[in-house]
Amino acid sequence: MTERDTAEDIAAIAKGGRTNLLGFFMRLAARLPFLFIAGRAEAYGPAALGRFASALVVIELTAMVCTLGEKRGLAQRLSESDEHPANIVADGMLVAIAASCVVAAIFWLFPAPLFPGGEFTEIDRLMVIAIPPLALTEIWLAGLAYRYNIAATVRARAVVEPWTLSIMAGTMIFVAPKSGLAIAYVTSIYAAALTALIPFLRAYGLPRAWRPNLGGIGRMTLRSLPLAAADAIEWGTRRIDILILGFFATPMVVGIYYVAQQVASLPQKLKTSFEPILGPVITRNLKQKNYAAIAKQVCQVGFWITATQAGIALALGIPGEGVMGLVGPEFVGGTAALVFLLAAEVVAATAVVSEAALIYVARIRNLFVSIATIALQAGLTVAGIMLVERLGFDDHYRGVAAAVSLMLALAFSSLVKSQMLSRLLKEPINNWRWALFWAAAPAVILGWAATRYLPEWAELAFGVPAILGIYCWVIWTRGFGQEDRVLFRKSAGK
Repeated sequence: MTERDTAEDIAAIAKGGRTNLLGFFMRLAARLPFLFIAGRAEAYGPAALGRFASALVVIELTAMVCTLGEKRGLAQRLSESDEHPANIVADGMLVAIAASCVVAAIFWLFPAPLFPGGEFTEIDRLMVIAIPPLALTEIWLAGLAYRYNIAATVRARAVVEPWTLSIMAGTMIFVAPKSGLAIAYVTSIYAAALTALIPFLRAYGLPRAWRPNLGGIGRMTLRSLPLAAADAIEWGTRRIDILILGFFATPMVVGIYYVAQQVASLPQKLKTSFEPILGPVITRNLKQKNYAAIAKQVCQVGFWITATQAGIALALGIPGEGVMGLVGPEFVGGTAALVFLLAAEVVAATAVVSEAALIYVARIRNLFVSIATIALQAGLTVAGIMLVERLGFDDHYRGVAAAVSLMLALAFSSLVKSQMLSRLLKEPINNWRWALFWAAAPAVILGWAATRYLPEWAELAFGVPAILGIYCWVIWTRGFGQEDRVLFRKSAGK
């Protein structure tokens, strides 16, 4: 592979990231109304949000498992097979729909895992019908991403799904307030699925002369299990804290933590801006044994993600009380948890981009590290909550313990996975640049001054843009070279 080919790969990754970066801001604009409605409306509030979040964890984790790793494994199967692409996708869809329907039926009959507190309505139980379309949507969007169609993901995940959720949550206040969040969620999932299905059919069409090959599907399933487990664990690290809190804390604390997590997970979505494009590029370079190019792409994308997430974390974390207060005064108690959750997403960037390559070159070892990470997180979370109880601290500190545990576990994952990938590729893997420090320093000083001397409304209206502005200016002038700036260009040649 030539230097020109490597530059074209970087340009392709940057284009996908640019498109999904726009989706991040669109998702932010759509998600905030939902949090405001769910947090302040008399029909909902922190307790209702907590019950909703507990069910959401189980449903989305189940859907992720039912995809059997096709979210990332599909790119490798499409690149290795000469069979009609729609037939290849159909094999994965068949397994996903069968598994998700069986699990959905089990959860409908036995809903206790979805609602640890035991409070739910008959309509709430129907949230399980979101599992099949969730699993299928992941496969359809992965197929579209393989053909560099990231706009479909933006439309489905950043426009249709969150705006449907917000609009339906507001409407259900007057129609079915007790189950409004559940109805809004299921509606948003089906709307997003339809939005993904239409462009998928246009791109791939229907299968041709396809018959389910049970032997081939069985081999595909066995091969995909390590990847499916890694996907589920990676996703689970962002949700197991809510699951554990559901057993150790009141629904109100869980609801407040859920809001903090939703705000913090907005920058976490940035990794998905690059992941769908990075996968096909890595698989192509692996076939050519161009390990230096893979290392370069991993480090390049890792720095982009780290730099962007750090800036957003500073802008949302420094005026954290004001950000959480937007949802409602009861949610200000989740500010400390928000800060640590934002920090967790920054330290996780190295693990995310390293895993994008490890799932193809060392999927079993990557799986073991992922298992160790989530086990470490679970252990630290339980220990932290018990320590908070023993010391007699306020209930909100249980959420802080969960957030700190997540940050430490993700730091462990980043360190181990980057070192593992470096040894396999025989190339250094490092996202850190000193420009991150020089950009953060003036942003922190400016943010501290804004929170100290400005009223809350001005702190959010002027302080947040100012923090982002000075951070971006320094990172652009001191940290971004020519290869980094391709992220903001229409083509690599500009």
